[in-house]
Amino acid sequence: MKNYKASSSRYETSDTLYRRCGESGILLPKVSLGFWQNFGEEAFYDNCREIARLAFDNGITHFDLANNYGPPPGFAEEMVGRMLKDDFHSHRDELLIATKAGYDMWGGPYGSWGSRKHLIASLNQSLRRLGVEYVDIFYIHRYDPCTPLDETLQTLVDIVRAGKAIYIGISRWPLEALKYADVFLRKQGVPPLIFQGRFNMLDRAVQEEGILDYCTEHGIGFISFSALAQGLLSSRYLNGIPAGSRMSRNGSLQAEKLTPELLCYLRELNGIAEKNGESLVTASLSWVLAQKGVTSLLVGARTPEQFKESLRCLNVSEELFKALPLYEYKVFP
Repeated sequence: MKNYKASSSRYETSDTLYRRCGESGILLPKVSLGFWQNFGEEAFYDNCREIARLAFDNGITHFDLANNYGPPPGFAEEMVGRMLKDDFHSHRDELLIATKAGYDMWGGPYGSWGSRKHLIASLNQSLRRLGVEYVDIFYIHRYDPCTPLDETLQTLVDIVRAGKAIYIGISRWPLEALKYADVFLRKQGVPPLIFQGRFNMLDRAVQEEGILDYCTEHGIGFISFSALAQGLLSSRYLNGIPAGSRMSRNGSLQAEKLTPELLCYLRELNGIAEKNGESLVTASLSWVLAQKGVTSLLVGARTPEQFKESLRCLNVSEELFKALPLYEYKVFP
């Protein structure tokens, strides 16, 4: 690929592209680039690089990773580290880079969960893979019912004080644990910046359980992952399960989720979107962004074209996302 020169117009829509993250000084783009599923060993580096360039050229300054993203675990961080060297070395201070620890990363008793040992060792590995001295946000990736919360939370505080992360994020914690973490971290002078949770039109648990309301009331940002329900809220499954799709591979999206009732609902949504000149993707993403308390949503993409389509959610009319019906059955546990 040619040498990269960032678009000089990348911040022209700043007034409408960014939202304040809780009560912090940080602004996040409404759409952020997630590296969960499509940046593993089998992905073509130049294609991934083009997606990242496209994102940055459109003012998308937030790159979201985790230690175990790939596959194999760690590969997405290695790829982004290569991109930082090849394309973004002069733009590091324009980027907000997040990573996480807590899910399975290596064998043995210290390769996952929320112990001080795991969190510090994992972050040190992440920094080496990314080729950076610090990350902007470091998340505890999941709730650990066995490790004392004070151990996990004090470790996060110490990581910030050591200069290895600027902000702390919490992902996929139950509400009561989030409340405890919020109080603990604020007392230490390191308030949580953001909560990351699965949130889409088929999975509204964070809304129903009060997590979104808590974040809004206590000045914590919220970012949605799986805003398209791993592709269910796209045209990909409107005619069944296509070969080569995530669902066909029996991975994180099981075929039994695509019930006749859900398929009928998806087709209804798609019809409403098309009638309004939009796609199921743009309509679904616009719905998430319209919900109270949402700062940003994460979008992963296999191609630059997919990412371009996702960006069009920023211009969807209010009338459309208000017209979208909600699904009454539970799809995700």
